[in-house]
Amino acid sequence: MIKYEVILYWSAEDDLFIAEVPELPGCMADGADYQEALANVEQVAKEWIETARELGRKIPVPKGKLVYA
Repeated sequence: MIKYEVILYWSAEDDLFIAEVPELPGCMADGADYQEALANVEQVAKEWIETARELGRKIPVPKGKLVYA
């Protein structure tokens, strides 16, 4: 399980639920329902972190709940 905030929302354009991890730029996935989108984004986030490690890039420390202005 990832410890980053995940934002889930419905996309009428895609006819799917979208899950994003704002702290990991470009990390997002979709699914036919909330559970599928969440499971998919957890896998993508793990791959994002693994790739960042392999490339020697900085991995953001999870901040928890983000505040939006």
